[in-house]
Amino acid sequence: MASSRGVTPMLTACCLLALCCSPGAISLLLRSRRVDGGNDRPILGILAQETDFESFQKFGSSYIAASYVKFIESAGARVVPIRLNRSDEEYNKIFYSINGILYPGGGVDLKTSEFSRVAKIFYRKALEANERGDYFPVWGTCLGHQLLSYLTCGENLLTWTNTDNFAFPLNFTKDAKGTKMFADFPDDLLQEMASDPVTSNFHFWSLSVQNFTNNEKLRSFYKVLTTNVHGNIEFISTMEAYAYPVYGVQWHPEKNPFEWNNRTGIPHSRSAMRVTYYIADFLVNEAQKSNHQFSSKKEEAEALIYNFNPVFTGRFSSFDQAYFFD
Repeated sequence: MASSRGVTPMLTACCLLALCCSPGAISLLLRSRRVDGGNDRPILGILAQETDFESFQKFGSSYIAASYVKFIESAGARVVPIRLNRSDEEYNKIFYSINGILYPGGGVDLKTSEFSRVAKIFYRKALEANERGDYFPVWGTCLGHQLLSYLTCGENLLTWTNTDNFAFPLNFTKDAKGTKMFADFPDDLLQEMASDPVTSNFHFWSLSVQNFTNNEKLRSFYKVLTTNVHGNIEFISTMEAYAYPVYGVQWHPEKNPFEWNNRTGIPHSRSAMRVTYYIADFLVNEAQKSNHQFSSKKEEAEALIYNFNPVFTGRFSSFDQAYFFD
């Protein structure tokens, strides 16, 4: 279907396990993991976005769904909200104080939103830092995953798939055997991810395999780990960069344990919970490789999400709780 850096055909669960269980593959995967002595007080930034929902606007001009915060905290890290409409100097200071950044899902414009503008600042800083050996992971979920594709190639290549409120298994590619993201996943869980609907999908647009394969910038930057098919369109559901700690998932690992609004697209099975916990563990382990820190404990304390109170929004939105900012 594509070159060695394009998308390869999907594998069955049995083939995936055979790849991941070979001694050579296990050795390769384990070498990518964190060693003892890393940063044991990691802090991840989560980027806020404009309150595009009318029901949210009375609470603040921007928000972060609380499930993303709980997702990070569940694996042993703390969170700093990255607020919109701040100066370049403030964003630069935040970058060198946190140990990674998460771009969450949502519904704002990839090109014109303040969310996109600020994401671009941190994306460029992250690439520059990693090129000089200063480890800094970048993670995108749903809209954040789509935004990574836009920031990488400079084009909006999304295709309408109408994949809102669905739980899917994942179609693993051959490139998944060399992945950092899935390195510590137990074999039985990888098999369940390939056969059971354990990933939550709430998106109308997707990055199709066709558009990805036809774009040289994306094809050379990202390794595709999983795909999904809906409405006769195969789309990218998991990817990680070849040369940088940059990761994107079209699905929502944070929803499974932390959103309870009775939508059928959010699986709450034991396998779905395990997926969330292993993904969170991976991301926090990545953050532990970063040595950025605040200049003082006082400055750190003033920046943390603990300074804000989540609002119960489950009665009128798809999020059970959210943090709001001016």
